[in-house]
Amino acid sequence: MRLTIDRRLTLGAALLAIAVTAPPASAATFAPSAPSAPTQQTVAPAPPAPDSAGITKALRNTIAAGAPGAMTRFTGPTGVLTRVEGVQDRTTGAAMDPRSRFRIGSVTKTFSSVVLLQLVDEGKLRLDTSVNTYLPGLLPDDNITVRHLLMHQSGLADYTNAMFAKTVPGFESVRNRVFTYQELVNLSLREPLTAKPGVAYQYSNTNFVVVGMLIEKAAGRSVATEYERRIFKPLKLKNTSYVHPAKTIKGTHARGYLHPDEEGAPLVDSTEQTASWAQSAGAIISNEADLNTFTSALLRGRLLPTNTLNAMLKMNPTDAAKTRFYGLGLRRYDLTCGTSVYGHTGTVQGFYTYAFSTRDGKRSLASMANTSNRGAANTALGGTLEAAFCGKAPSPSVAQQRSKAAVAPEADLPENR
Repeated sequence: MRLTIDRRLTLGAALLAIAVTAPPASAATFAPSAPSAPTQQTVAPAPPAPDSAGITKALRNTIAAGAPGAMTRFTGPTGVLTRVEGVQDRTTGAAMDPRSRFRIGSVTKTFSSVVLLQLVDEGKLRLDTSVNTYLPGLLPDDNITVRHLLMHQSGLADYTNAMFAKTVPGFESVRNRVFTYQELVNLSLREPLTAKPGVAYQYSNTNFVVVGMLIEKAAGRSVATEYERRIFKPLKLKNTSYVHPAKTIKGTHARGYLHPDEEGAPLVDSTEQTASWAQSAGAIISNEADLNTFTSALLRGRLLPTNTLNAMLKMNPTDAAKTRFYGLGLRRYDLTCGTSVYGHTGTVQGFYTYAFSTRDGKRSLASMANTSNRGAANTALGGTLEAAFCGKAPSPSVAQQRSKAAVAPEADLPENR
């Protein structure tokens, strides 16, 4: 949160200016004032240190829930904390490596939002203009605006619900396919709108497929080029890439393992895929250090001017308890200790990801588990947020409350169907 000037200080300065320019008081009326008491300045308490043991416990809980491995990287004023558990390759038994790359799933949406908002700043798009103005005839309702896409308020059906209704068969049917944006939009348009535009939050990957189309139309270049020139290179994200439709993850990387719907069935190695079904909604590859850098830079204002970042941070609640919020391609979670964190979650076949920072960008977390279609593992991984940003729980009752706060994270893909 940016500091504002104390109105009392401003008023004091104004009165001082009047006193300086006014005629001097006569000796008969002037009386020196008594010495004022020293002013006490309120110092904000230091943020709690991350609970290293709590992070480790959350990672072990994630493995107990079915993930082969899990890891967390936390950066703060005191430095970097990394914790790893389990393996990143079930065949070789290689331990999880905090340097490893992985598929970040819907954390990609925040990257896409940043690029689009930069184009808005450049006057190439407007948030409250109909999408059909820029992509004539694409959508069935002229009332769907660019802002609606970024806030998941377009009403466009999520094509992945049908695509992955049966998890493993659905994945195998698209693992090697290369889709056009138009083909993915057409899959969505087979179904009616889920709500009138602007009425309700309804998470849909279709929104960010259309965002990708808008980026390419406005920029005249591919999303891969725009990610690279606008984010990857300026922030020196050397382990972050958009390789669609190539199927491999280059360099040191974790392998991803998909849980079948049938309990007890063997895990499916889902590492190699085109991720073409996701594209600008979820196909970026990164590692934890780069995600820390990205979320911190975004919240510190390094990627967007203040007014645009503030617009991105205007959020609506997405849960009944009003602890989860969504803005322009950005989530906010209100933790039990009163700290709010901003970023995104990611689910792609074989990987769960959390990437969040505090509002001032001074503390950042990235957590990953190399599995998916296992809601309990996703929930357990979310426990790293509380442990990292809130520190040690002061009592068992608070620890229980924090555990409940991490339950049922909003999934980006159908879970346990």
